[in-house]
Amino acid sequence: MPLRIHFTVQDLARTRVTDEPAPCIELSSAARQLQGRTHPVRLGAWRRRTLSALHPASRMALALMPRHGRVPEFLSGSHSTTPAELVEQVRATPRGRIRASLERTARHQPLPSWARRLPDDPLLLRQLCDSLEHVAGHALAPHWQELRAMTAADAAVRSRQLLGGGVETLLARLNPRWVRWRAPVLEVAMLSGLDADVHLAGRGMLLQPSVFAVGSPVVNLDAVPQPVLSYPVARLQEGAAAPLFASSRSDAGRAAPAVDAVGSLLGRTRAAVLDAVARHPGCSTRQLAALVGIAEASASEHATTLRAAGLIDTHRDRRTAAHVATPTGLALLDAPSARP
Repeated sequence: MPLRIHFTVQDLARTRVTDEPAPCIELSSAARQLQGRTHPVRLGAWRRRTLSALHPASRMALALMPRHGRVPEFLSGSHSTTPAELVEQVRATPRGRIRASLERTARHQPLPSWARRLPDDPLLLRQLCDSLEHVAGHALAPHWQELRAMTAADAAVRSRQLLGGGVETLLARLNPRWVRWRAPVLEVAMLSGLDADVHLAGRGMLLQPSVFAVGSPVVNLDAVPQPVLSYPVARLQEGAAAPLFASSRSDAGRAAPAVDAVGSLLGRTRAAVLDAVARHPGCSTRQLAALVGIAEASASEHATTLRAAGLIDTHRDRRTAAHVATPTGLALLDAPSARP
């Protein structure tokens, strides 16, 4: 049986979608992906690059974020906005909270033998935080702008679902593989097999798009000010799989030829289209045409060319497209010669 989350009218009114990635969810989910072999097409290259860059000290962080099981709550840092800020929040966590968090986790799964010393050993805690910083620096930081772009594009897709069919349509299309809306209950299939009824009591939910949490949803019922439910960004729910972060490789020399080749093709209108997508992430083709002042067919043609060149991504929800600039496209716009 699934986790059953009961919604009232007040809950539906207060449910919202965020347009920013959550460092705590992305880091713990990325750590799980590093320890598994799932999604080899989308994550294989990223996994190989990241693992080759990690030094042995990263094992401390990975041990507390296992492939299966719970992650101690003190690692959540739910109010952080970047991976670096998350690590700093963990460093500042009160020792009492660390102790209580580890005790709760230990009721459900074994912990590393050294973990019980964390609340009383400042040096050990510093080593853990350094390990977290190292993993985040290689797994997330180089790709953070792309994660932000995919999250913003997903928010645009969800906004149109909300406008077209209300919160119930949004919930029904959120993550069909794992989440099912049976009004007034949202059924969430949990990998842990958790079978429970939860009443939101008027708090609503924060729906959190994620790039790395592509398996069983992450649910935090104790989050403040409202519970959190993660789901894969719209791009990852599309039919075709493609490698992620292809434009964010540390080998910048590989991206330069593509940028040079596209730069020689950019005319004033196409550059204006790219600039409009960068300034209005998640815009539809119709909106893009209005922003640039061209026909919708022309906007679609320019978007196709920019997408083929790796300068924008397009995420589709049924008949609607949401365009977002890639890191390469943003870098090209920053070059004086590429400005419209």
